[in-house]
Amino acid sequence: MAKVYYVGDWAVLSGPYFYETPFHSGPKGLEIFNYGKWLKDALESTGEHEVNSVPSWDFYKLAPGEYETILDSYDVIVFSDVEAKLFQLAPGFFDREQFGTKVLTFPDRIRLTVEAARAGKGMMFLGGWYSFTGEIGKGGWGRTRLTEILPVQCLDHEDLVESTEGYQPVVTGAGEERLDGVDVKSCPPILGYNQTRPRDDAEVLMQFAETGDPLLVTRRAGKGNVLAFTSDPAPHWGCNFVFWEEYPSFWLKCLDLVVDRSGR
Repeated sequence: MAKVYYVGDWAVLSGPYFYETPFHSGPKGLEIFNYGKWLKDALESTGEHEVNSVPSWDFYKLAPGEYETILDSYDVIVFSDVEAKLFQLAPGFFDREQFGTKVLTFPDRIRLTVEAARAGKGMMFLGGWYSFTGEIGKGGWGRTRLTEILPVQCLDHEDLVESTEGYQPVVTGAGEERLDGVDVKSCPPILGYNQTRPRDDAEVLMQFAETGDPLLVTRRAGKGNVLAFTSDPAPHWGCNFVFWEEYPSFWLKCLDLVVDRSGR
């Protein structure tokens, strides 16, 4: 059994907004979406694994010491649409009542993530507008020490590649063995991805037929296994992908690629 801590792929919808006079307006609704439900359900589909799916804002608000406890308690950590600022900033930096009362520093969650991977923690980095380099550079992973463990290199400019027609995933020679039993040919088109370059010491298991850009890449980082999936496991890029009948099998294979079974 693997315990998975999955950060990201949640959203809050406010509105619609009604302007009833020139001076007053108000929202008439509030809804929370867990777009991570498809990946969570896929990983838990056999009953063998447990997934804790949390919004990125909960990760941001973790108190000092809480992330360290999470890293000690879970086998695999998943980040999807989680920009670098969520690692590098802390709510306390914006609490004016604390200014001048003490030196404000907090544990570096980038460092903790890198060290955990090297110590044997399984890591999965998944794509989206706020992953890798991201929209207008908002992801920012490439400007952090995450580059030390990522299986891919981030671009130095916006990396979104999108098409309303979509892109077709194909398996590489290496992927044929690692993804044995998953009918990748039946995968529907994926509507977008983050363009990256695979590292020399990484293994590309899937890429896009139209561009040759990597989709699924793995790499050993110290004692840990790290996986990059450069598209989104959820809508909108994955609005067809999540209904693929092989979706659960695919993600269970991905989980197998990063889980350290030597001491568990």
